[in-house]
Amino acid sequence: MARERATALLLDLDGVLRRWDPAVAAGVEREYGLADGVLSEIAMQWGRLRPVLTGQVTHADWVSSVADALTEPAGGPEQARAAVEQWQRYRGEVDTEVLDFVREVRAAGIRVGLATNATDLLDADLAALDLADEVDVVVNSSTVGVHKPAPEYFQAACVAVETPPAKVLFVDDEDWAIRGARAAGLSAHRWGGHADLRYLRAALAY
Repeated sequence: MARERATALLLDLDGVLRRWDPAVAAGVEREYGLADGVLSEIAMQWGRLRPVLTGQVTHADWVSSVADALTEPAGGPEQARAAVEQWQRYRGEVDTEVLDFVREVRAAGIRVGLATNATDLLDADLAALDLADEVDVVVNSSTVGVHKPAPEYFQAACVAVETPPAKVLFVDDEDWAIRGARAAGLSAHRWGGHADLRYLRAALAY
């Protein structure tokens, strides 16, 4: 049976609307004599990351825990804190082509929400990137208290965008998030780059 046409769009932030230049972290690691990739490796350890993505600890707490874990490889706590602070000052870059697409979609009367696993720094990031007014709603896992791909997250996202799951199109760059969205009854498309915009425009039929 054919699905209903989507009348709302939920879009992941990181990897879709916001890009991260890996050269920034690599430069910090070189400057402080750290192993390649260690900042991301430590920061993204699930036991450390999950609490900040579900609002149990703050972004500042998470950053401190990363610095603590880097104390030995960085050669002391001061060096570790300095390295992490320098790494964290970079807040990514907006993908302007995706932003143009978001503006098109909203101009056509389709509600657009950001659906992201993020910390309590998200609002400040969106303001710094001039994205705060570019979407209709923001569904932040640390505010909801549950993260993608849990069904409860997608239920909350659909409520926020005021659209039933069957009429929501979700876009993310991670397979596990796509699978979770589909299990929750949403249409979902794994983002592979700007070539996908043609398909998304057709799917939304605006």
